[in-house]
Amino acid sequence: MIKEENVVELHYTGKFEDGQEFDSSVGNAPLRTTVGSHELIKGFEDSLLGKNVGDKFEVNLTPETGYGQVREDLIIEVPKDKMPGPVEVGQQLSAANADGGEAQVVIKEIKEDVVVIDGNHPLAGKNLVFEVEILTVA
Repeated sequence: MIKEENVVELHYTGKFEDGQEFDSSVGNAPLRTTVGSHELIKGFEDSLLGKNVGDKFEVNLTPETGYGQVREDLIIEVPKDKMPGPVEVGQQLSAANADGGEAQVVIKEIKEDVVVIDGNHPLAGKNLVFEVEILTVA
């Protein structure tokens, strides 16, 4: 039975509520994680506890147990002349964050003098469904 500090290998398929797939490890190398290390989103990691090798199950995550709600303070307007060059809607960029690290942002809109960038995770604000199969537990 899976508990904190177990190393687990699993396959997963992530879908939106409408069934559209957004990510999967099936057909690739399995995901390997140490339970309790916070490498995974909380709701996904918590769902592993108590499971066993061979278990197949579905996990339904709300924004609170997944990637969080969309934060309006992470959607900002930046003067075009501060952009690293020509940009287009949907383009991903790295930007410096407040603690000196880097954050991934997406170009949401291009206006006359400013570019609207979004620092939210692309899955923020969404209900998610994961199909999971436990392969190994150590």
